[in-house]
Amino acid sequence: MPTSLLVLLGPTASGKTALAVDLAKRLDGEIISADSRQIYKGLDIGTGKDLLEYGDVPYHLIDHHTLGDHYSVAHFQKEAYDAIQDVLGRGKQPILCGGTGLYIEALLANYSFSHVPHFLDKPITLDLTYRVFGLNPELGIRRARISDRFQARLAAGLIEEVEGLLAQGAAEADFIRLGLEYKWIVQYLRGEISRERFEEGLEVAIHQFAKRQMTYFRKMEKAGISISWIPDTLDFQGKSDFVLKNI
Repeated sequence: MPTSLLVLLGPTASGKTALAVDLAKRLDGEIISADSRQIYKGLDIGTGKDLLEYGDVPYHLIDHHTLGDHYSVAHFQKEAYDAIQDVLGRGKQPILCGGTGLYIEALLANYSFSHVPHFLDKPITLDLTYRVFGLNPELGIRRARISDRFQARLAAGLIEEVEGLLAQGAAEADFIRLGLEYKWIVQYLRGEISRERFEEGLEVAIHQFAKRQMTYFRKMEKAGISISWIPDTLDFQGKSDFVLKNI
């Protein structure tokens, strides 16, 4: 029976989901998302949920909140902790996968808060061993993947997805609060920026976001969370094997 947590992190477009799914199949595991935006229903294209990619692999903390719900790091910490305990309790391997460094660190470092949130009786302590693996594609590869994926999401209906949610009553302020794609789309739909400015500016913003993600992961390492970086020279199967050999 599994007694530890497997963590897979990396910047956007690094291939985390596909690798996590492969590892879950090989380890009889379940995936727990550590993504601050995939928690919301309806934000499918922009957040890259890629739910079909999971196949029959169970996943947690995706589509379990409505846009506009109050959600904090403390909420994630509690929900991720509960999901991990649930997965372990059924004899499965929990795999925490995502790119929201603050969420991952809050769980692994047992963040405590100045005031215990109203939904907790006491602070959460993850009394569990864990092993963290990271994906970090070479900069040129990462940039190409981000650009290709961005164009693919536009073609898949990213803007139309937001238009539809706004028509159903979603608040512009909630999209702006999410940042990146959603903030830029609202500005475009308001007529505040041109289509050209929207596409060029947003693509640059996503590249900058990926850089900030890596900066945060390096900060986590300096704070004492060890990350085993998977060699980017390995092919997909090699990366999966690397994790299994080093758990």
